[in-house]
Amino acid sequence: MHDAAFAAAGIDARYELMEVDDQEAMRVVAEARGPAWLGLGVTAPYKRLVSALCDELEDEALVMGAVNNVVRTDDGRLVGVNTDAPGFRAGAELALDGPIDGADVVVAGAGGAARAVVYACLLAGAARVTVANRTLQTAEQLVAELAAVRQVRPTAVSLGSPAFGVALRSADLAVNATTVGMVDPGMTIDVDALPHHATVFDCVYVPAETPLVAAARARGLRAANGSEMLIAQAAIAFERWTGVGGMADVMRAAVAPLLADTGARA
Repeated sequence: MHDAAFAAAGIDARYELMEVDDQEAMRVVAEARGPAWLGLGVTAPYKRLVSALCDELEDEALVMGAVNNVVRTDDGRLVGVNTDAPGFRAGAELALDGPIDGADVVVAGAGGAARAVVYACLLAGAARVTVANRTLQTAEQLVAELAAVRQVRPTAVSLGSPAFGVALRSADLAVNATTVGMVDPGMTIDVDALPHHATVFDCVYVPAETPLVAAARARGLRAANGSEMLIAQAAIAFERWTGVGGMADVMRAAVAPLLADTGARA
């Protein structure tokens, strides 16, 4: 995606994959202060580690305690940003065909992706947000850490609990923010418990149709995978690195073969 955008924008740069351990990650971050770098993209499990190595964190990255991109300034300072939250909002509102504002949202998961989802929903004005996780304590910790985002405090419940079932029955938007459906088999959300107007959003984008998305569509619900979230967050990051916007269509076309490949791995 990024290399296609560099080519389309006429920028002599490349996006390079680096598989690193903790020590190597620290070395790469230090190198990224050099003039040859525009910044960094950061994936799990290094989003929190890299956030601690930046000179500055933007508000969203600071609240979420994690970065998924780093922008190098002209004077070599590193600014940590998190484009997952606005990326999710763009993808979810496309799936909803409307705003998150006023919606009743249920989120399965309490990891990094869930943190971005919950933050985005609170910022967008969701009427209610329920966070469900296998380990209740982890969900409670996420809720406590994001409680200050808005006066509407999220609710933490256990996945599969009666409280989770109650939340699903009134959900306008149900989100899977776990790796279930990609790394792990199965589904986190019982689509039969959702109302007929609900929209299902799966942050997983490989495979293109997860069991959750397939089940939701079979029931006649609106459903989307995480491909538009992936593209939106990447386009936002690209603009931050280069100052060039409007690359979402280029990125979408570039990543389409991967997303269409049922044997692919993200």
